[in-house]
Amino acid sequence: MNLVKVNLYKHSKPQMEKIRKYVGTDAKRFAELVNVFLAGPYRVTQRASWALSSCVEHNPSLIKPHLKKILSYLPKEDQHVAVKRNILRLLQYVTIPRSLQAKTINLCFNFLNNPKEAIAVRVFAMTVLANLAKENPDLKHEIILIIEDQLPYGSAGFLSRSKKVLKQLKG
Repeated sequence: MNLVKVNLYKHSKPQMEKIRKYVGTDAKRFAELVNVFLAGPYRVTQRASWALSSCVEHNPSLIKPHLKKILSYLPKEDQHVAVKRNILRLLQYVTIPRSLQAKTINLCFNFLNNPKEAIAVRVFAMTVLANLAKENPDLKHEIILIIEDQLPYGSAGFLSRSKKVLKQLKG
């Protein structure tokens, strides 16, 4: 399957599922998808990010050798919201190695603290931080303070996720 052509052809859930099923548990095919994602152009990157996220949701171990590259790609200034959303979504499903935790924590705090950032990006960042707080309990207090500070201005989606995350962090 030519992943570039498939990603340019059409952007739909069935198309994304087709890519996910093609990749399956095959590490080489997943590496090919990561390369397509990183190479662009931006439209291909944007569309490939959804399939990438779905593949990791179904097979979290696939991302392990590529996590550093993916995290380095995330903070680009002109990054499309779909790319940020899908990268943060996939981070929910993986155990972040110790060597990448500080970088991930900083990125997620930046997204969570940015009121101009899309709600989906902020709530996925919140979840990733909450997951990292299981291993780094010192983070809990800071995450709770940031979330509680933003509650009065939060959208329905932000409030819903905040409730779950606060329960997890305080429980």
